[in-house]
Amino acid sequence: MKKRKRKFAFLEPFFGGSHKDFAEGLVAHSSHQIDLFTLPDRFWKWRMRGAALYFYNEISHLVDYDGIITTDLMSLSDLKTLCGSSCPPCLVYFHENQLTYPPAPGEKMDMQYGFTDITTCLAADRILFNSGYHLNAFIAGLPAFIGKMPEYKPLWVVDKIREKADVCYPGCHVPAGEFEIPEPAGNSPIIIWNHRWEFDKNPRDFFDALKRVKQKGVVFHIALLGQVFNDVPVEFHEAQEYFGDTIIRYGHVKSKADYVKWLQRGSVVVSTALQENFGISMVEAMRYGCLPLAPCRLSYPEIIPSDFHKDFIYNSQDELISKLEDIILNYSTCLEKRRSVSDAMKCFSWENRVGQFDMELDRLLIFDKNKK
Repeated sequence: MKKRKRKFAFLEPFFGGSHKDFAEGLVAHSSHQIDLFTLPDRFWKWRMRGAALYFYNEISHLVDYDGIITTDLMSLSDLKTLCGSSCPPCLVYFHENQLTYPPAPGEKMDMQYGFTDITTCLAADRILFNSGYHLNAFIAGLPAFIGKMPEYKPLWVVDKIREKADVCYPGCHVPAGEFEIPEPAGNSPIIIWNHRWEFDKNPRDFFDALKRVKQKGVVFHIALLGQVFNDVPVEFHEAQEYFGDTIIRYGHVKSKADYVKWLQRGSVVVSTALQENFGISMVEAMRYGCLPLAPCRLSYPEIIPSDFHKDFIYNSQDELISKLEDIILNYSTCLEKRRSVSDAMKCFSWENRVGQFDMELDRLLIFDKNKK
């Protein structure tokens, strides 16, 4: 007998960046029917407080779905309260969390959003984090966060959340099968930045490394890709003036096809991030032929296989500079390394990742049936 196709409602309150990339990928590749409901990617604090009210009022047939998928920028406890006992089982996917996310310059942590994360976890039937690093950091941060309460500290929530949480890497829009990595073109390697233009991606250390390599007389070009917002960090303006024609692309590339072409032209992709729970942009660049340089922190030692750590993971700013210089000077001999790194990243393609997500959705329904 053919298994009935299940219907899920995917409620994404912040439809942009990695949230958009993930939602569209899951909808396109899952064997289940997933209907996507979204809000624009702005005013994230208001989304955490108000998105549940919007979705509850907007989707009158929400209780008719077999299950609900949502992400961390919404109060799931609010939604479940509004829906009542007829609410379908809920899976929440954590792209980021408000306990460990570094505050923007000049801001302090607003405790209410950390508590929203906690109540969302408690309301969820299943919790998935996008990396082991992310899950461990969140669980490890709970006692100290809860400890800020003056009394009646609910430390019991740590075990309650841990027992229903697990890791499920996101799929990436990269080829699952074999394809040709192009030979290096030209005599000047291209260094890629394809991250958000925001403080937590640490552009200061990125441009500092490039300046110090350039001062040694090493020749290269720079392509500054990634999502750009209204408030551009000053480091990008300073770099535009300092590097001049060395920068051959300055700004977000809207076309996916054009973005891929830039990655295929690229030689090295660098991350200096202070906050990165998975690293879709790094996976994309590596899959299309860029050699990575990433810090020995966050999710990078997890997603870059250990065989590559010696060459492509750095432990300090000085080590980033020396490894960057070495790759640039020897880039013409690195084709086999590029192929090996690219092959290692195909495990993150949606075709190779969606099976675990579908298994989690099936498990969600079994769990709900057993609960009843």
